[in-house]
Amino acid sequence: MSLRIGSTAPDFTAETTEGTIHFHDWIGDSWALLFSHPKDFTPICTTELGTVARLKPEFDRRNCKLIGLSVDPVAGHRLWAQDIAETQGTAPNYPIIGDTDLNVAKLYDMLPAEASGASDGRSAADNATVRSVFFIGPDKKIKAMLVYPMSNGRDFNEVLRLLDALQLTAKHGVATPANWHPGDDVVIPTSISDEAAKQKFPGGWKALKPYLRVVPQPK
Repeated sequence: MSLRIGSTAPDFTAETTEGTIHFHDWIGDSWALLFSHPKDFTPICTTELGTVARLKPEFDRRNCKLIGLSVDPVAGHRLWAQDIAETQGTAPNYPIIGDTDLNVAKLYDMLPAEASGASDGRSAADNATVRSVFFIGPDKKIKAMLVYPMSNGRDFNEVLRLLDALQLTAKHGVATPANWHPGDDVVIPTSISDEAAKQKFPGGWKALKPYLRVVPQPK
């Protein structure tokens, strides 16, 4: 199944380092970040899992739950967590899915549906495409996706920035320009007419072009 922005995030039941979860129930009324890894004991992923653990208070503040995935058993994740704590200073403090049957990787179109076998006997290279980040809203819809190669670590400051932008858009119906950061001006979407914009933004806006209307970030 091909997933797109706006698709419903596939639901599933899986074993994690924090017990069995039913994904949609686990999300509840929160946002969620699902980020995946091709194999335990891989170098770049080790740095990423530790980085996310250190940033967890920032995600908590944004009402965003974290969940990792690796195509290996949960028992392996627990051993890997010791290495992560030793080398990165913080062990994972969020659940990590054990996707030994490749079910979630296939549901989320990270591996082809016809991929055979299970985690045993598969190398990180076999699972190289299991390197995605899915931003999921409380409505269980996919709001954004990022895909990285195994050779390059993910920028979780950018993940937080994008999460801020998505949440601002969801709350206020605005759009964010290139290189936007919290506090910067935002853009009125073209789907909002000038008449509707007058009601929504009574302070007015700066029209750089009829289709490019800039306003201060709503509070």
